[in-house]
Amino acid sequence: MLKGIPQIISPELLKVLCEMGHSDRIVIADGNFPAESMGKNAIVIRCDGHGVPEILDAILQLFPLDTYVEKPALLMEVMKGDNAKTPIWDTYKEIITKYDSRGAETVGTIERFAFYEEAKKAYAIIATSEKAIYANIMLQKGVI
Repeated sequence: MLKGIPQIISPELLKVLCEMGHSDRIVIADGNFPAESMGKNAIVIRCDGHGVPEILDAILQLFPLDTYVEKPALLMEVMKGDNAKTPIWDTYKEIITKYDSRGAETVGTIERFAFYEEAKKAYAIIATSEKAIYANIMLQKGVI
């Protein structure tokens, strides 16, 4: 146990966050995301039993978002014709606002298949049990 580290952050995840450098990306994936196939060149960390918001909140306590890019937090766009509602995105923006003075301005969207291509280049992918659809978020690490 360490002081100041959220309990939800496993030793493996803490190590990965420490190893990541400026501009490296990490994906916090919902339960439907193909983490293993997208993460063939990444470190895949299982966080079964947890949702994306609680993991996002814990990570942002330790992890600065990149200030050299306009949108260091990317969400997977809803596919045309898919009438999905994404209230979880508002939750993400509230969490990000707690840790980054730019708030919701840090959040952008990226087309679904482009998100997959970027996820393949991520340093790590966290597989959660999140049930909300279009709940994937990709974070780009900044400097302290």
